[in-house]
Amino acid sequence: MTTKAEAAPVILWFRQDLRLADNPALAAAVATGQPVLPVFILDQAPALHPTGAASLWWLDKSLRVLDADLRSHGSGLVLRRGDSEAELRRLIGETGADAVFMNRLFEPAAFARDADVAHGLEAEGVACKGWNATLLARPGAVLNGSGQPYKVFTPFLKALLAAADAPPRLAPPVRLPPPPGTASDDIDAWGLHPTRPDWSGGFAWTPGEAGAEAALAGFLDRGMKSYSRGRDIPAEPATSRLSPHLHFGEISPWRAVEAARDAAAAGRVPAAEAEKFVAEIGWREFSAHLLHAFPQMVDTAFRPEYDALPWRDDPAGLAAWRRGCTGYPVVDAGMRELWATGYMHNRVRMIVASFLVKHLLIDWRKGEAWFRDTLVDADLASNVQNWQWVAGSGADAAPYFRIFNPIIQGRKFDADGRYVRRWVPELRGVPDRWLHAPWTAPPEVLRDARVRLGADYPRPIVDHDLARRRALDALASVVAARVEGD
Repeated sequence: MTTKAEAAPVILWFRQDLRLADNPALAAAVATGQPVLPVFILDQAPALHPTGAASLWWLDKSLRVLDADLRSHGSGLVLRRGDSEAELRRLIGETGADAVFMNRLFEPAAFARDADVAHGLEAEGVACKGWNATLLARPGAVLNGSGQPYKVFTPFLKALLAAADAPPRLAPPVRLPPPPGTASDDIDAWGLHPTRPDWSGGFAWTPGEAGAEAALAGFLDRGMKSYSRGRDIPAEPATSRLSPHLHFGEISPWRAVEAARDAAAAGRVPAAEAEKFVAEIGWREFSAHLLHAFPQMVDTAFRPEYDALPWRDDPAGLAAWRRGCTGYPVVDAGMRELWATGYMHNRVRMIVASFLVKHLLIDWRKGEAWFRDTLVDADLASNVQNWQWVAGSGADAAPYFRIFNPIIQGRKFDADGRYVRRWVPELRGVPDRWLHAPWTAPPEVLRDARVRLGADYPRPIVDHDLARRRALDALASVVAARVEGD
């Protein structure tokens, strides 16, 4: 008879669930009574859409916090790097583990990889079990009356909120069984933190489970009270800033939803504001469900006719956009905020994306790739869905003729210029009236502001009216071709 001390361990495979609370795979592993081996494998296989540089910065900090949290409970995190299945097999061989527990990933390539791993290991007698800990409902659980995935957000959200039930809260285990001794990589050797140069000096974030709880608490105390209005004003701290915490699974989406609703029930925030926030969690959910059902969205337009758009090859324009040197202040402010902080305000994300796709007619995939590399909250489903929404090629996309005017957007959502002046300091002295279109300011105004267009700040790289007409012509041709094809 095998004693408890001799029992084969369970491998707890961490991925986008870097937390101890509300972690069903962790709870189930502990409940077996077997030793538990917590493992994280850094798998940067091209097919898995490797984690970008800014997100690797976050991952570095989050893994260190998770390891410290595990150690405080009597355990610790084993790190491995390489092909996931190969590393799991090595660990099984080293420890005699007879089970692998995980919280499921639903991105298409990762989902298929996990299925292959499970089939291979189970055929050899190693049990593989998975749970949903990243979404309110697993993809495929919310379908329309025809049994098909929803393609429009509003009915999806209504069905989701009607059908999805919050799982019971799971407290962190009081004590974790000590893991069997096995070698771990040194996280410092992974080099996830940038050097030569270290461009992360402005990354004012606190990754990890405690950081996620603090961000949620701060949002409930401040931003949620006027969320529906404040979330459109980039100079105001009115958004939750939970997106990277949610992406890395440092907090459950159900925890965020229930906290918002509890605050509304207690009278701390207006109920309408809480539900607006829940709807934004729902949009994240919609993106994940869409991508799982339609995996081709990663590389091709959801509406295939949009792949016929006559995209322009414009390396100079793409470079100016990336650097925040387009000559349109609100666009440049957003791109500079992104580079400096690993984050960009949601309203500004729409403005800068529209500028790249509509003003410059540059393929949305190039913008998506840049965001994936520079955002700490880069989430494949949300990134792809939102870029396709702006491009007009998505499932529930903005109309093709919607082209954000960056001047009007700046004046509407940054009327006092606080956002632009923070991120484009060379325009700090330009009066509000001219700030969002400095090339229209009289020479004496620019002189007093010490701004020389073309020297201190670039002139617009494209004329708005010309760009708008060009984009409408290109987009209309796609729509016309679709009508003819029908």
